Parts: sequence; structure tokens; C-alpha cells
Amino acid sequence: MSEARVKAKFWVQAALRLGEQAARPGMVVRSGDPDAGGILVVLRSRQGLSVLSQVRAGSGDAAWLRATGAAPVDEAAADAYVARQVGRDPDLWVVEFEAPDLLPPFQGRIV
Repeated sequence: MSEARVKAKFWVQAALRLGEQAARPGMVVRSGDPDAGGILVVLRSRQGLSVLSQVRAGSGDAAWLRATGAAPVDEAAADAYVARQVGRDPDLWVVEFEAPDLLPPFQGRIV
């Protein structure tokens, strides 16, 4: 049996609320397909930015990949990654959070 999926718009709204509760303000940078759009999460800190992309772990469970690498990158590199992904998938959502430790305000496995 496949795992239940939450519509993208609802997931984004919930993540933004979690960010508010955790004093990690967030904003929608780009709205994608409200039902089945993928999601990129941009985490912003003083050290730089990190972009998380939704993936499936080897077990098939949902996870997040540090798509721009383990180390923080500058804004130009993050923007270029996001632009490439949106070019491939115009249904993507892009959500950005202030994250001093480059961790998202929501729970999720990072691979």
C-alpha cells in the first residue's frame, strides 16, 4: 500500500505555520501546482544558503536532500539551482525560511 500524500499547498501552509511557531519566518517564493507540485526549501543563514529537495530514501520513505551540497552556498548558486529545477518542473513550489542552523522548521529526514 502506498503512503498517503498531502496536497502540496497544504504542506506548504503547514510548514510556514511551523516556521512561525519556531521563530523561523518563511515565505512562498514561487507557487507551484496546488495538488501535486514538488517542493524546494531554501534555508537562509548568515553562513549562506542551502536548498533542500524532496526525494525518496532507499527505503522508499520521503526524505530531503541537501541539493546544493553539505556546505552553505551563496545566493547566486542557490538561485541558479532553483532556476534549473523550475525549468525542468514548472509545477515546483519554492519556500524559503530563515534558518540560523540551516535546519528546516519541520521534521524530516535529511539525506
